[in-house]
Amino acid sequence: MKLCNFYRAERNGVDGGLVIGERVFPLSDLLAMTRLLPLDARDPGSPLFRLAELRDYLAFDSPDDAALPPGIPLADVVWRPPILQPPGFRDFSAFEEHVRATRARRGLEVVPEWYDSPVFYFSNPHVFRGHDERVAAPDYGQWLDFELEIAAVIGRSGRDISATDADDSIAGYTILNDWSLRDVQRHEMQVGLGPAKGKDFASSLGPWLVTPDELADRRAGKGFDLIMTAVVNGREVSRGNWRTIHYSFGEMIARASRGVDLYPGDIIGSGTVGTGCLQETGTEATSSWLKPGDIVRLQVERLGVLENEIVAAR
Repeated sequence: MKLCNFYRAERNGVDGGLVIGERVFPLSDLLAMTRLLPLDARDPGSPLFRLAELRDYLAFDSPDDAALPPGIPLADVVWRPPILQPPGFRDFSAFEEHVRATRARRGLEVVPEWYDSPVFYFSNPHVFRGHDERVAAPDYGQWLDFELEIAAVIGRSGRDISATDADDSIAGYTILNDWSLRDVQRHEMQVGLGPAKGKDFASSLGPWLVTPDELADRRAGKGFDLIMTAVVNGREVSRGNWRTIHYSFGEMIARASRGVDLYPGDIIGSGTVGTGCLQETGTEATSSWLKPGDIVRLQVERLGVLENEIVAAR
């Protein structure tokens, strides 16, 4: 299943959607055909709590199924993030190639502690943007960068989840762009507390949430054999593969849930795939750091396309 959120003009609000083929079918319309209670779009765990019910009732195999209400062509959808109000956002650093390359540019080796367990930082869960939404370049930094990542969304509450059981906690996967101000990040990390204002202004998520069964046949190593690319202003600047991940999402979830509860809607980011940002590859391909007017397009096989235009801060 592919689940999304989108703005519905006739209701002057956000509705959930089921993506089938080249159309989005509003969940409120589909659920009206069933015995299920309506979903509350304001609930960050909805429809994650009820995926099993949705699968049973919304088992449509074709966008031409006569039982379906009218759908909305993808080109006409005004997208919102697939999780509107995540309770929390933890972003890991799980791709060794990225860590090794960015440290090498500063003449450093990967610290041995990186191999002990997956590490993460907390980021702002209130600033997510969806596909096709604009992202304002902050006025307190100059080196604006993208980060090509995968996000797993927690579907059920849990604590002390084992790495082997963690897959059962994942509602689905989506594309994550962890926007970064590198000059601000570099300065503040000298204090030793990790990134803060350099990551505080925006993250992008979308276009939809893909349930794990949609990826099962591409399982490879600790990830999936799925190509990940980034294109800036029509030019490819990054190409990686999810299968190169060093830590699985199961290992990340096990680490995150040690001694604390995870909740439906929590976002678990993978960190940047190898070559997945300008900090790693250099700005030669784009002439400079990102600036207003630039369009960043992230694509992951089976997960879709997440595109955002950079605009000037107001």
